[in-house]
Amino acid sequence: MTGTSDARDADLALKAKHRTMWALGDYPAVATQVVAALGPALVEACAVKGGDRVLDVAAGSGNASIPAALAGGHVVASDLTPELLAEGRKAARAHGVTLDWREADAEALPFDTGAFDTVMSCVGVMFAPHHQATADELVRVCRPGGTIGLLNWTPEGFIGRMFATMKPYAPPPPPGAQPPPLWGQEEHVRTLLGDRVTDVDARRRTIRVDAFEEPEAFRDFFKAAYGPTIAVYRSIADDPGRTAELDDALTDLAAGALRDGAMEWEYLLLTARRSG
Repeated sequence: MTGTSDARDADLALKAKHRTMWALGDYPAVATQVVAALGPALVEACAVKGGDRVLDVAAGSGNASIPAALAGGHVVASDLTPELLAEGRKAARAHGVTLDWREADAEALPFDTGAFDTVMSCVGVMFAPHHQATADELVRVCRPGGTIGLLNWTPEGFIGRMFATMKPYAPPPPPGAQPPPLWGQEEHVRTLLGDRVTDVDARRRTIRVDAFEEPEAFRDFFKAAYGPTIAVYRSIADDPGRTAELDDALTDLAAGALRDGAMEWEYLLLTARRSG
């Protein structure tokens, strides 16, 4: 019993850490100013239509949830971080749509089995630490014949390489936690979903990002707005040398990707049909 209790306490502490991390900075600015096109791309791929019951898992501030509601879906936007849900509510009101915003853990969703026609996530569930538990929940809450749609950064793409760049400066991950960019590998996602889905369609695409004219502009924006980057910098805040090294590494990464004031960030867009 003690071992089970310890594991439960460790998981709760990890989720609390994730919740705090995503509340840092200004993720809604990243979603709206940098990667706004991702949400509509996922909604289109899922073919959301009027009357569909839609669950957006790890929805953040609604980058995909709001477009799904605009398409006519009855949308539940769930996320671990209440601060992001609060921003999403404001954005939804500005767009004139009504959604159900629910605080929820992607690894233990508080919804009935088969409750949704479409279950989707836009660069969200990839950050849940236990991939199989997350995939199991995505499948569970999707009705037989329903759609599961996932959009995630690839390991080889710009954001995947950004995480690889930050990794030497970050604290080691807790035991059992898996790297987020694995969700950008088709075979990994197919293995997670298994034979519980059919009609898998997986495509690598890119989003054009023209928000940063100079490499330093990218670095400074992500240092100020993006929770995972902020968390890494905080972990080395007492070491000016390592901070300067990470500054240089992120600047070099962006410099290598910028072409005529824009970058192409690769992601995997995968849809599947729930079996049964």
